Amino acid sequence: MAEIDLVALWEDHTRFEFEVRDVDATMATMVPDPYVNHIPTLAGGVGHDELKRFYKYHFIGGNPPDTTLAPISRTVGEDQIVDEMLFSFTHTSVIDWMLPGIAPTGRPVEVALVAIVRFRNGKVAHEHIYWDQASVLVQIGLLDPSLLPVVGVESARKVIDKSLPSNGLMAAAWRTSEGRPI
Repeated sequence: MAEIDLVALWEDHTRFEFEVRDVDATMATMVPDPYVNHIPTLAGGVGHDELKRFYKYHFIGGNPPDTTLAPISRTVGEDQIVDEMLFSFTHTSVIDWMLPGIAPTGRPVEVALVAIVRFRNGKVAHEHIYWDQASVLVQIGLLDPSLLPVVGVESARKVIDKSLPSNGLMAAAWRTSEGRPI
């Protein structure tokens, strides 16, 4: 069997999802029995028909027009890719898979997103997608970061720029260790 270029296949898959916005082309990159799980919201599907329904009615066409994915890091294994990306959009539409039932706020969102993608027989077999839902909810105004130990866009920005401050949420505790032996 010819060796499959997993990176090219995955990049085609995401291009079909976010740029071309073609459900059939997306599904063609997948095994006959795929599954996708967006971990924070449990959105996705198991099996061809359920996943195609999810893609067609709740994902591919529902993402705001300015949605972008920017790569941060990638690890490629024999049958798996782990992609860390910056997912950005303006909340101008209902985004069933990320913000189910939440009316558009018009606010910009930037969130670090991790996709763990497994391949089988030269096709995408499954995707586990992770992101910080609290950060998203802060950015659209549904969580008050002054009342909870959460942050908004700072979370994504820190992934991109390690020089940004650390330990802000634990500032009082952090001060207690200042000057102590390490």
